[in-house]
Order: sequence, then structure tokens, then C-alpha cells
Amino acid sequence: MSQLFSPLSLGPLALSNRIVIAPMCQYSADEGDATDWHTIHLGQLAQSGAGLLIIEATAVSPRARISWADLGLWDDATEAALGKVLASVRRWSPMPIGVQLAHAGRKASTARPWEGGGAIAPEQAHGWQVLAPSPLPFKAGDPTPEALDSAGIDAVVEDFVAAAQRAVRLGLQLIELHAAHGYLLHQFLSPLSNQRDDAYGGSLENRMRLLLRVFDAVRAVLPADVALGVRISATDWVEGGWDVAQSIELAKVLEARGNHFLHVSSGGLDPRQQIPLGPGYQVPQAAAIKAAISTPVIAVGLITEPAHAEAILVEAKADAIGLARGILYDPRWPWHAAAALGAQVSASPQYLRCEPHELRGLFKSAEQG
Repeated sequence: MSQLFSPLSLGPLALSNRIVIAPMCQYSADEGDATDWHTIHLGQLAQSGAGLLIIEATAVSPRARISWADLGLWDDATEAALGKVLASVRRWSPMPIGVQLAHAGRKASTARPWEGGGAIAPEQAHGWQVLAPSPLPFKAGDPTPEALDSAGIDAVVEDFVAAAQRAVRLGLQLIELHAAHGYLLHQFLSPLSNQRDDAYGGSLENRMRLLLRVFDAVRAVLPADVALGVRISATDWVEGGWDVAQSIELAKVLEARGNHFLHVSSGGLDPRQQIPLGPGYQVPQAAAIKAAISTPVIAVGLITEPAHAEAILVEAKADAIGLARGILYDPRWPWHAAAALGAQVSASPQYLRCEPHELRGLFKSAEQG
């Protein structure tokens, strides 16, 4: 049996296969509200046959957005808008759906990528004052962030909790806390961006404190049937920054607190990063972390070929495979992977007749709401 198409449990959440659609920002929200674009985008991905769909980085407050066009989940309006999208998607797909809750920190207040993606100053249209652990901009020339004080840190924790409670009301089955790619929780973890001299800076224990506070507070309000996990950057790819050894220590602490999965990415914190891009370039980091814990590990990053994905799982380097840009390029990647690996994949009954004659038995009918 194909490992990629074998079942996996992330805590209380049972997946039919080990293909995870990773969060991918769409920069298409209206004041934080999900739009028709999200219905189209998530709807097509929910027809892919993957085991899990995780909604893009979803801001826990307006200031937590990466760009002014980011998705949010911070008030009744954003909750209702996302609820409308989810109702449509769920009507036609039984795929489990989760959400990544996020705060961009000093990487907030930016233009959309296709408009340059640069930082927008607070006094400019679509701009606001960004927050960070220390008053250090992401790159030279960016506006200086405001260092969070004790009250500000407490507010961040409260925002994550409130967003998680809204996610539960929406029936989302999994929450991923975004502590990767140079956003706020990652900024507190890395000594490159965190130069505080209080209880949230300095030692590894102190730099982990905010993430662990958020994790514990969110876990306390989740029902037992909702999975909770964390996405991390395993390394900053910069000398003296966050690295795999620290990631392993964090993974152990999270496991002891009941973490259900760890989604292992890398980079995004510092423009000086030197990333050796290539197929599966982040898999060694995922494998090193997996070897130290029992928590399921999701590997992601230029894993584009079914045979490669299968080998990563067979060799016990990860427990699941995250797809991002690859599944935007090929929204039927799980179908094609199942065909290549001699496995079966779910497809909605409306699509069953497209099954190729030479691949009879590839599809199994997916239930619909």
C-alpha cells in the first residue's frame, strides 16, 4: 500500500491520506472578509483528493495582517464572511478543513506581492504601525516597528484565543499556529529579531515564551475534537539565528504540552538568508526533528513528484507531505499521484466519469453534504 495514501491521525483528526494542502496567502480579502475568490480557490482545492486543506494565514487582528488585503478572523463580520465560504465548500466536499492563525508582526503593512510587496509606511494609504519584539525593521529602509510591551503581548495572546474560538464556531477541524516565515511568533523565537532583555528575550526559554503562551491559551479553549499544531521555520538560514537544534528543543516542549502536529518550513526572517533551493530542501530539517519526537511531522518545500513524496514517508523522514505552489499549479496533484503510485483517491461523483479507462479503480466516490 502506498504510504502517501495511507491514513494518518493528527491528534483527534483522522485523515484519509497524508497529502496536506499547506496555507497559501491569496491577498484577496475585503477588510479581512473572505470573498468569492476564496469560494473559488478553496472550492477547487477541496475537490483535489488531498487529506487535509489548511486555509491561508488568517490574521487575528487588523494589525496582524501581512497586507491590507489579507484574510482575517477578528470580529463578527470576518467570521460571517468565512462562514459563508465554508458553507459553500462543505456542501460539495467532505475534506477536513483547518485554518492557520497568524500575526505578521514587523512584516505587516505591505503591498500585495503582484504590486511589489514592499512595506507601506503608517501614514500612507493601506499602511499602519507594525509591531515586533524589538524595534528592528525586517530590512533597511522599512518603517521601524513598535516593540510590544507587556500589555501588547497580553493582547496578542487574547487575539489568538478569540480567533481560535471563532474558528471553533465555524466548525474548523484543525488550527495551525503560524510561527514560521519571519512573522511575529517566529520573530520572538529568533535571536536575530528578538533583542529584548525581559522575560521574552535572551535565553531560548524566554524566546519561546510567547509561542508557548499562545499555544497553551488556545489549547485551553479548544474542544477535544479539534486538532492543534504549529508551523515553524526550522532554520533562519543565517549564522547566529534560529536553527534546527533550537527547533528540536521547541518541538519537545510543544509535544509535552499536547501538540498534535508540527509543520516544518524554513526561512523568511532575515533578508540575509542563504537557502539552498532544490527538491525537498527542507526535508532534512523535518527528518531531524521527527527523529527527536513522536508528534507527527509535515514536510513541505519543492516536493513535486509523487515518487519523491512517497520516498520521504517510506524512509520515515516525515509523516505527511505539504503541498503549496505545486498544487496551485496542478490542483489535481493527488489524483495524478494516486495514479502513479497505484493507489485510490476520493473524487466527487460529478467527476467519476473522467477516470481514464486504463486506470479503472483509481477513484472512490467522495461523500457530499
